Amino acid sequence: MIVERIFISPERGVAQLECEHITLHSGMGIVGDRYFGKDTYPGQNLTLVEAEVIEQFCAEHARTADLSLTRRNLVTRGVRLNDLVGVEFTIGTVRLRGVELCEPCVLVGNNLSSVSLTPAAVIKYWVHRGGLRADVISGGEIARGARIEMAI
Repeated sequence: MIVERIFISPERGVAQLECEHITLHSGMGIVGDRYFGKDTYPGQNLTLVEAEVIEQFCAEHARTADLSLTRRNLVTRGVRLNDLVGVEFTIGTVRLRGVELCEPCVLVGNNLSSVSLTPAAVIKYWVHRGGLRADVISGGEIARGARIEMAI
């Protein structure tokens, strides 16, 4: 159960930046990300998605595997993120709480659609597979390759 890739979005609509490590602050999120310090809704601090789900989507729809395509912050491997809703866990030195599933929106549908795949079909595919929203309980650093562990 590891972090395979890390991405931030400094501004809305711009390409994500891939990072080797990020710094998170309690209740604030990722330093440098466009959502840092915003609290419009719970779970806005950090988003996670499973690499295996992205790879499956790409394989089923004849796309090149691109782990950034969902625009989530952390791409994980070897963990069922749906099982972390309501659970405290750690990644690196950061303590997190899974808040809710990160269900797909119209933007994801539009971004991942193609001639043979409508936005509605994309959204349907990603329901309950879109990842996890999490709040930062105690800040610190997360680096690529960091282990994901249940909090004690």
